[in-house]
Amino acid sequence: MKYVSYWRDTATAFSGGHTGPVEGHYDVAVVGGGFTGLGAGLQLAKAGAKVIVLEANFVGTGASGRNGGHLNNGLAHSFLAAKAELGTERAIALYQAFDDSIDTLEHLIAEENIACDFRRCGKLKLASKPEHFEAIARNFEAINREVDPDTALLSPVDLKSEVGSPFHGGMLFKKSAMMHMGRFAAGLATAVSRRGAIIVEQAAVTEQVQEAKGFRLTTAKGTVHADQVLLATGAYTPASFSYFRRRIITVGSFIIATRPLTEAEAASVLPGHRTYVNSMNIGNYFRLSPDNRLIFGGRARFSATSDQQSDAKSGAILQAAMLRMFPQLAGVEIDYCWGGLVDMTADRYPRAGRQNGLWYAMGYSGHGAQLSTHLGTIMADAMLGRPDRNPMKDAGWPVVPGHFGKPWFLPFVGAYYKAVDWIR
Repeated sequence: MKYVSYWRDTATAFSGGHTGPVEGHYDVAVVGGGFTGLGAGLQLAKAGAKVIVLEANFVGTGASGRNGGHLNNGLAHSFLAAKAELGTERAIALYQAFDDSIDTLEHLIAEENIACDFRRCGKLKLASKPEHFEAIARNFEAINREVDPDTALLSPVDLKSEVGSPFHGGMLFKKSAMMHMGRFAAGLATAVSRRGAIIVEQAAVTEQVQEAKGFRLTTAKGTVHADQVLLATGAYTPASFSYFRRRIITVGSFIIATRPLTEAEAASVLPGHRTYVNSMNIGNYFRLSPDNRLIFGGRARFSATSDQQSDAKSGAILQAAMLRMFPQLAGVEIDYCWGGLVDMTADRYPRAGRQNGLWYAMGYSGHGAQLSTHLGTIMADAMLGRPDRNPMKDAGWPVVPGHFGKPWFLPFVGAYYKAVDWIR
């Protein structure tokens, strides 16, 4: 078993980064070389801006290269709850932003000729209990009527041709897609570089100082000045950006991937070949990879640590959950096990905007693979003075009480959700 991300291990790494010292003045400095930062960098460079992307590690090594490979449209959680919490207008705008994000990716991949196995497949949210289906049906009625007619409600009988495990019905989001995350990250970085932006890897930002005009950023490779800065670091936000650290809760998410399945094995598990998520609070998400592996992920453990020891513990929990759901895979080897950090907000809605002169986009709460590139593009347009399409513009973002960067309370949160899943 390899304790590395399947996406990175099966993709050719980006090789077009700047290798010299970091110096000079730029129109925009983007902090973070994941999908958000690269999406913004591409849009800015296409508009003729002088751009530098500063990545602490390598492009796509954060959440962008450590996720489950889903590009799901619509809100991850209840649309009815979003209307109550955000208001109808913002809830609809946010729902549509997730829809638009799939279109943005499809267009960008075609325009930049990125080979990343992108495919529209549809997403199924599966009811793990009968009462969960009742809640899914209520949510479906509102979504289908108010914002997304490209949805369908499926009965347990309908699901027999979709998934090789019994569920109590589900909701199909027809616009959803999937792709190979590692190949997309490398291809997107190549496009950013080709368009004229400079990408610097292993250039962690250690200090940021606001000046009379713009910012001075100190990195591991030198110092740059920029008129504008976009922070696109999510769960990997440096401690020097304390405003954001107090509002982001870092939570580990963990994934395993089997050996390549035979055609018969794959058909017995996921004959619908879509992206899937079940309805438990501590739930699981799964899909088939381009080479027919079952990629199976979930929270597994409420931990803010992702290293080989933590990933291995979580991987064992995930394997047990996978076999409970798909006992037909007993004896199938696990080839990959990895984890990563998710940038959660207290209400699980993303945040983007401007604070003390800094532009930012983050807080995807485990659902950024699809939205991040799109929101990076939106923020780039706002920085260029174009119409601001940010669905979360001016949304309040209070601090998490008692939180100063290290989420000490995660075990208690995990115990609560386990109890809720047991009760209902």
